[in-house]
Order: sequence, then C-alpha cells, then structure tokens
Amino acid sequence: MTDGEPETEDTGDEDTEGLTYAETGVDIDASEAATKALIGAAGEFEGDYAGLVDIGDQYLALATDGVGTKLLVAEAVDDYSTIGIDCIAMNANDLIATGVEPVAFVDYLAVETPDEETSEDIGAGLRTGAERAGVALVGGETAVMPDVIKGLDIAGTCAGLAPKDAVFPGEAEPGDAIVGWPSSGIHSNGLTLAREAVTRDHEYTDPFPPNPDRTIAEELLTPTQIYSEVLEPLRANETHAAAHVTGGGWTNLTRMGSHRYEITDPFEAQPVFEFVQAEGKVTDEEMHRTFNMGTGFVAAVPEADADEIVEKSEDARVIGTVADGDEAVAIHGLELTD
Repeated sequence: MTDGEPETEDTGDEDTEGLTYAETGVDIDASEAATKALIGAAGEFEGDYAGLVDIGDQYLALATDGVGTKLLVAEAVDDYSTIGIDCIAMNANDLIATGVEPVAFVDYLAVETPDEETSEDIGAGLRTGAERAGVALVGGETAVMPDVIKGLDIAGTCAGLAPKDAVFPGEAEPGDAIVGWPSSGIHSNGLTLAREAVTRDHEYTDPFPPNPDRTIAEELLTPTQIYSEVLEPLRANETHAAAHVTGGGWTNLTRMGSHRYEITDPFEAQPVFEFVQAEGKVTDEEMHRTFNMGTGFVAAVPEADADEIVEKSEDARVIGTVADGDEAVAIHGLELTD
C-alpha cells in the first residue's frame, strides 16, 4: 500500500492465514464467468454499465443492482437507515459512468417477515439517496417470501435519459489523462471479505480503532458516494470513457478498454481499508482487486480537457494516464489484470 501504511503480507503469524475474497465466498472470476454465460444465453445488449434502448434521438438507459452483504452489517446492528442510499448510489453511478443522467428509481424489497420500523428506515434512506442523485422515486414492490429470503434483500432499477451524442463512447485512448474522484469509504463492494476480516477479533459494536468515536459498523455502513455532480463537467468536455469503481476494485478501469492504466496519484485510502487489511492479513494485490481503496469514480479524457474538468469538479484531480501496452492497471507497484 502507500508509504506509511502497515505492511501485512509478512505477518510472522503462521497460525492465521491471510484472507482472499474467493476464500470468503466471492470468486470474482467465477462471478464474471457466470455473468457472461447469462448474457450469452439472454443475448447481447448495448451498453456496459447500463443497458441502452434506442428511442429515437435519445437513449433510455436502465441499470439494476443491490447492496450485497452490506445488509448483513446493517442486520447485525439493526440499523438500516443508510441502506437505501447505497441502493440508489450503486445504480445511479452506473448510469453516470455511461454518460446518462439518472431520472427515476424503483426499488424491490424482499423480506422474510415484514417489519414496519425496518421498512421505514429503508424508505428514509431511499428518499435521501434520491435527493442526492436527483431522481424521482416512482414506487416499488415489497415481497414477503419466508421460504426464499432469510432476513431481507433490497435491489432497485434506475432509469435515465440522454441525447445520443451525450453518451460516452466507452473506449479510452492512449495519452488520455485519468481524472478521479474520491470514494466515501468502502461503498457497497467487498463486504464479504471486510466482514470476515473485522470480525475475527472484534464485534461490529466495538469502537473503530482509528476513530473510537465511531463503531466498526458505523464505518462499514458509511453510504456509497453518489457522483451526480461529475456528469456536467464531463459532458461539457470531451470524455472518452468513465468507470464506477465497484466489485473487482481497480480492475474496473479495464472496462474503459484494453489499455495500460498507469495510476500515479490515487486518493489516499481511508482508515477502514488499512483496518480491514491488517485484521484480515490481506495482501496489497487482493485489496486493490476487491476494494476502491479511496477512489470511487474515474474518467478517461483528453489531456487538454483534464484541467477544466478538475476545476469544475469538487475534489477531482488527475490521478494517472492511459498508455499503450498490455491490458493492466499499474498502481502502488502492483500490476493488476482483469
């Protein structure tokens, strides 16, 4: 990891093995293979982060996603107040990465047993997320399925509209600058690994060591950042491609094309990542292949446009370049391939 961060690959503790995402139950390669099999059976569709439907002079875009095992942290401490924000963020950000403005969101809540207080908390989070994303909540569905669901699950679909010439081409070009925006923390990916790591020797209600005023659960439940504000400056300038850094961590950059992505100035990883890595004895490579590590959204733009985008975007900065070479993400001395 970066200078000053704890070295964890050589722990000296032979009795406690370092965790990997696959060993905790999520094999990214197997997941991607299953997704490709589904797409192959259902048929190809236009778009990467979102499906695009041609409706004349515009595209109707649709993205669907959930919150994953972050729900289990919420369940453990009976705090669902931020889960709705995450659900909207994971969908809205995928539309934004396509160059599409999110306009409406519909949720699907499946429960083992209906509970009024829990539903109210989730609804309040959805309302807050909708305000941050600038979308309309247009209803949803609650299904009670005790034979299928243990606890609850929430997912949603976000719809957006964009003129055809506003959608990003989706392919970075060598020589492009990579502009990045910071994450708010762990977001809603990699929680299976994070949960296993932090509960080895702690409870969710324990104080979070880097900030004892917060609990471990509060840190893990920090809502996913919604990147609505990046769309205007990216559209106002030439943008070749963008990526929402979600499952797969930094390998998400390769979704912008088969290039070499040289990251020279990433945002600093928040303390939660150092904590997860130390508690789980997770390697640097596994951390960067699983988590956003402090950078939640990136865009590949012509070098001449980068400064203006940064000037018009809060917290943005140039974090690297797109180069010729075999597909890889070079960061902190690591060579990450999809």
